[in-house]
Amino acid sequence: MKSKVILRFLKPALGAIVGLALLLLVIAWMLGVFHEKIPPGQDDAISAKRQLTAEEIEKFTDLVHEVSKEEIVEAVGTLKASSRTEISARVLAPIEKINARAGRMIRAGEVLVELDDRALTTQRSQVQAALVAAEAALRQAENDYRRDRRLLERKVISQSQMAQSTARVEVSRANLNAASEAVAEAAVMLSYARITAPKSGVIVDRLAEPGDMARPGVPLLVIYDPTSLRLDVPVMENLAIKIKVGEKYTVHIDALDRDFEGTVDEIVPEAQAASRSFLVKVALPKTPELYEGMFGRLLIPAGVRRHLCLPIDAIERIGQLEFVDVVDDDGRLERRYIETGRRGIPGKIEVLSGLKAGERVLLRKNIP
Repeated sequence: MKSKVILRFLKPALGAIVGLALLLLVIAWMLGVFHEKIPPGQDDAISAKRQLTAEEIEKFTDLVHEVSKEEIVEAVGTLKASSRTEISARVLAPIEKINARAGRMIRAGEVLVELDDRALTTQRSQVQAALVAAEAALRQAENDYRRDRRLLERKVISQSQMAQSTARVEVSRANLNAASEAVAEAAVMLSYARITAPKSGVIVDRLAEPGDMARPGVPLLVIYDPTSLRLDVPVMENLAIKIKVGEKYTVHIDALDRDFEGTVDEIVPEAQAASRSFLVKVALPKTPELYEGMFGRLLIPAGVRRHLCLPIDAIERIGQLEFVDVVDDDGRLERRYIETGRRGIPGKIEVLSGLKAGERVLLRKNIP
């Protein structure tokens, strides 16, 4: 009976003890108790003794150099044509034929779109008929005027009747002039049924098809002049104020992996408030390899920049941290944390912090 009572009280305590033991095992595992530990320090003989001889300093170390390099700042932009035209109709009429496709080269004066001109032809015929009627009315009025003039001389008609005859001649002449203008206008409207290219260029977009209704002001085709390509690039204001129109700069086109010599054609005299930059437009040479919309980089010299240069072999990376062993005049090693920047010449890298010019560092890959 006593054993049962004791067992009943021991069960909760035993469960707690087992749980605590499991928790301690998990904590120990997370702390690496059951894993093989790597001893601190280096496993090579030179780093282990932490002091170098004069011979080892000469053989296994190098100096941190201060170098001067011309800094080139890249400003990215897009190729755009300075001459870009949208072709649209001037009259409301159905489209009969489109003689252009995207990518096709066209010449100035070439017929691009033909519209249904039946309504315009009918309108021209109507105004031409009105012109014939106005000419006949004027001839009749002039004949009446000459007759009334003779009658007035013989005092057969009154002066007021003569004035009416003169007015009819003037009205007929005005009607004839209006009819002539209407005929000319109808001829112009009829010419709008054939839409021609205003200049030479490349069709970059076709926005309509035969059978569609052409409406005044609604684009049908888009043309750009490939000889007018420019790199439109926003440049930071501290650099843009140094750029002058007419200066030449290198433009790198990533898609072609080529450099082109560009000339600054225009600088928009207004900074963009959000980016504090000016829009610079750089004209590029005519070449069939360049197309509107391509990505480009404007390479802008930004003066000479001085920085420290360190051999990459001296760096030891632990995770995302970078360390070097600095050697003093007595050959003692000091582990130091550094920050690096851009790579420079082969085998070298820029040092942002942690070192000074003239300090000597251990080249780890040279150690046997």
